[in-house]
Amino acid sequence: MDKSLIRRNLSIPEGVTAIPDGSWKRAAVLALFLPGQHGEEILFTRRTDNVLDHKGQVSFPGGAVEPEDSSLEETALREAREEIGIQTTDVEILGRSNDLFAVSGWWITPVVGWHAHRNGFKANPTEVSRIFSIPVDFLVDRANWEIRSYEKDGSVRTNVIFYRMYDNELLWGITAQIVHDLLHKLHLM
Repeated sequence: MDKSLIRRNLSIPEGVTAIPDGSWKRAAVLALFLPGQHGEEILFTRRTDNVLDHKGQVSFPGGAVEPEDSSLEETALREAREEIGIQTTDVEILGRSNDLFAVSGWWITPVVGWHAHRNGFKANPTEVSRIFSIPVDFLVDRANWEIRSYEKDGSVRTNVIFYRMYDNELLWGITAQIVHDLLHKLHLM
């Protein structure tokens, strides 16, 4: 897989700079591809137990749209810089994947990027307890994930994606759904 394959299957809407208003909280995350020993990998973070939402969970770098953000790409890059210390000039934006709505009230836009090397990351200890990556080959292998129900606060959620543990990390829920949607768009699943 190379950047041109990703770029061909994703797009950035032409002329769209305004971020739509609505009752949902708007967010953008950075789904970042980077080279690995055995092919491309996708970068993830584990959130600390100090953050407001999704404590201790695996996520993408990203977060809430701020009034000064001129685009969702700017939001994703700003948040990634704040959370993992990435130099935004080192990220090549390749497009967007499908927007998703989380049960926690967030309208999430995944911004997809490429980072040519594996250095330059530093976790913000207030928000991120770990930065790691998972190989794309692991993510697309049907033996590594399942769809099941999940109960929280007396409410049952169905069709939730759970991956097998990878490097002591559990990828599931909305982050796993973003991964699946993205890899489907890239015709890898």
